[in-house]
Amino acid sequence: MSVQDLRIEFPTRDRSQTVKAVDGVDFEVLRGETLGIIGESGSGKTTLGRALVSLVKPVSGRVLHGGTDLAILRGRELRRVRADYQIVFQDPNAALNPRMTILDSIIEPAEILGHGNDASRRRDGLDMLAQVGLALEVAGRYPHELSGGQKQRVNIARVLTVRPKVIVCDEVVAALDVSIRGSILNLFADLQRSFDLTYVFITHDISVVSHISDRIGVTYLGKLMELGPAEDVIDRPLHPYSQALLSAEPLPLPSNLRPTRRIILQGEIPSPLAPPSGCRFRTRCPIAEAKCAEEVPQWRQVRNGHWAACHFAREDGHSATGANCNDQKGGSNEDAE
Repeated sequence: MSVQDLRIEFPTRDRSQTVKAVDGVDFEVLRGETLGIIGESGSGKTTLGRALVSLVKPVSGRVLHGGTDLAILRGRELRRVRADYQIVFQDPNAALNPRMTILDSIIEPAEILGHGNDASRRRDGLDMLAQVGLALEVAGRYPHELSGGQKQRVNIARVLTVRPKVIVCDEVVAALDVSIRGSILNLFADLQRSFDLTYVFITHDISVVSHISDRIGVTYLGKLMELGPAEDVIDRPLHPYSQALLSAEPLPLPSNLRPTRRIILQGEIPSPLAPPSGCRFRTRCPIAEAKCAEEVPQWRQVRNGHWAACHFAREDGHSATGANCNDQKGGSNEDAE
């Protein structure tokens, strides 16, 4: 999947302004990988995920699925191609019809697409139930009879019935208890091996994205700030925003044993109605200079396969002025608590 200068805007209620939800994003999703997308609420990551499966139309730019732009397809051809690109939503309750049995919900996409017959779809639906670790007796139940974790497994089984190539996972464990998040993440890993799947994993939880991702992209106010191998982004982040996010991750250690001090960002995310000039992050960045307001940072490869949009990003992770954002003493973890 290739995303090229993607821009998505939404008009305000009085249509006098537009919200720039995604504003010029470029990246590729490689076959068989898990690409994690992380950022604060309002950073545009959910809108980006919906655009990847053609639930939102771009204002400009393209999303190519195997070289095909779905925006130019219509009717039966569009349904055929987009079946390869599915999404699992955040809320497992809202994603299921309360009036349909679990098996009926699972086989509904295959019915819409005209795959097989009633008997083959039923067999396939029961097989998918087993694949996601649910007992066959669940097939005749209704959503209110299942737990949140079970309902999310049902949603996963449903997208598998159409044999997709790519699954966009939008905060799929955010609504689940911490005790069952690990089992759902392990299920995704097992299914990826069994079905040769590619994932785009959208989350605000650093521990989740670091656990499951091969590469990680960091979004802020509709733009990508950084994209690179998961280990590099987690251990050697290039962008000040990524460094601030990672410093906020709680560690089960006394404050004097934690390797870095908390970077406290000042202020709130600016309005997407009128983003700041130059670098989007400059109004909260601890190392911002006049240049950051005057020029949009170039999206450039700083390390091998590791991209960033920062004037001062260098291979060693330090700014051009010699300051490392991890050394900013904006406040300690104790202050944050």
